[in-house]
Amino acid sequence: MPKPSITRESGRYFLTDRIRDEVDWWDTPQSRGVAPPPVQKPPAPGATIVPLPRPEEWRIPPCELVAALARRESRRRFLAAPLTLDELAFLLWGSQGVRQQLPEAAVFRTVPSAGCRHPFETYLAVLQVATLPSGIYRYLPLDHALVAVGAPADLAVRLTAAARGQRFAGEAAVTFLWTAIPGRTEWRYAEASYKVIALDAGHLCQNLYLACEAIGAGTCAIAAYNQELADQLLGVDGAEEFVVYLAPVGKVGGGRR
Repeated sequence: MPKPSITRESGRYFLTDRIRDEVDWWDTPQSRGVAPPPVQKPPAPGATIVPLPRPEEWRIPPCELVAALARRESRRRFLAAPLTLDELAFLLWGSQGVRQQLPEAAVFRTVPSAGCRHPFETYLAVLQVATLPSGIYRYLPLDHALVAVGAPADLAVRLTAAARGQRFAGEAAVTFLWTAIPGRTEWRYAEASYKVIALDAGHLCQNLYLACEAIGAGTCAIAAYNQELADQLLGVDGAEEFVVYLAPVGKVGGGRR
């Protein structure tokens, strides 16, 4: 009986690590001496920067890890209540916060990433965050700050449309939208980048799930979205940077169950 095989044309091929054996490791941008891409997109000149409360400043109640793991579930119904800026800062730090930056462009964060490449940018569609006007923001992890990206009209409606009609995206206090900049990982791993980028996305979203448990909030990861509408909402080009994952966050009934 012939052994089953997966061709390169099969979607399953993406889940294997066969591509690693096909990469010319002497011809990656890193091996050619090309400088790595920036670890953080710079804000546009003159953009509004919003400093966030730092870990030593925020008031976040302690949350036992075992309990958070046991309670973790996807939640699509939220209370009509805002998040505080402390709570938002905590969620951002928990999912992409910087612990240490080394001179050779390695940035250690609160989540793992293949080769320490961290290919994501975190955007926020803010609807109900105390003291923060509604709009689109981007997290600057090196600065632990937000940069204002825009304030589109009918944000909740456009967000729901981008999420293929999943209404809870437009009913959340804030929706996280993560984009990938593949070039950061391609610099080291070339064609072997794409599986590990997808794995890295899972790491950061799971951290968000667990962090939500500490503040009486919930989230539900969304991988089914309209690519063009999501990219247009954030103003990214859809080629060098594009949306890969969404996660609406809001307060849930009963607090930390």
